[in-house]
Amino acid sequence: MTCAETDGTRSRILRAALDLFAEQGYQRTSLRQIAERLRLTKAAILYHFPSKVHLLAALAEPLIRDLEALLDTAGSLPGRQARWTLLEGWVDTMLAHRGPLGMLFHDLALVDRGSTYHRLMQIAMRANEIVAGPDAGRRDRVRAVQAIAMCSDPVVFMIDVPASVLRADMLDGVCRLLGETPPGEQRPVARTTTATDPAAGAAPPGRVGRRRPGRPRSLSPEQVRAARRMHLAGTHSADEIAAEFGVSRATVYRHLDADHDNETITR
Repeated sequence: MTCAETDGTRSRILRAALDLFAEQGYQRTSLRQIAERLRLTKAAILYHFPSKVHLLAALAEPLIRDLEALLDTAGSLPGRQARWTLLEGWVDTMLAHRGPLGMLFHDLALVDRGSTYHRLMQIAMRANEIVAGPDAGRRDRVRAVQAIAMCSDPVVFMIDVPASVLRADMLDGVCRLLGETPPGEQRPVARTTTATDPAAGAAPPGRVGRRRPGRPRSLSPEQVRAARRMHLAGTHSADEIAAEFGVSRATVYRHLDADHDNETITR
C-alpha cells in the first residue's frame, strides 16, 4: 500500500466515523460498524487507529489546534484586548467547527484521559486565565469560567439557530455577565428605572427617571432591510455594515437572519 493510499483510507475512516458518531452517538458506534460502512475489516481500521478513542482524538484535532492558535494570539495582547480577542475568537472557532465535531468536544472530555485530554485541560486553564485577567479574585475567576462556557455550550445545544444570530446572542450574554463590551463597541442598553416602574420598585434617591448614558443606536426597519440586502449580496462584511449605519456589530448580527423580520427593532 502506498503512502497516498494509506492517507486516503485514513481520511475515509475519519469521514465515516464522523458520520456515524453524528447519526447515533459516539458511545453507540463500534469500530465494526465503521468498518462495515466502508467495506473494510476491523483489522484495517485498527491499523490506522488503535482504538475508538484515537479516532475521536483525530477528529477533534483541527478544533484543538485552532483553539491553541487562538490562545497564542490572545496571550500576546494586553488586558481587555486579550480577553475579548479570546472570547470572540472562541465563539468563532466553535461555530467554525459546528455540527458533529462540536458535539464530539464533550465526548472527548468524557472518554479520553490521554494527551488530547490534557491539551484540552491546558486550553481551558489558559483561556480562563486570559479572561479573568492578572491578579483576578475568586469572583473574576468564576465569571471567566462561566464566560467560556457561554461561548461554547450554545453551539452544541442550539444547533438549529443560524450562526450569525447565535453569535450575537452568545456575545451579548458574555457582555452582560462581565459588565463590559469589546473594545471599540458601546455598552449594552441599561434598563431605564423610574419611581413609577412597577417592575423596578422604588428608584434610588437622585436617580428617578434617569437612564444610564451610552445607549447604542438601533436600526430602523428600512435600515434592517438594507443591511440584509448588503449582507446577502456579499458586498459588505458585518463590520462594514455596522460602520455604514453607525451601530455596533452585535446590533447588525441581531438582525441578519430573515426569521426576525417581524421582530421589534430595538436594542
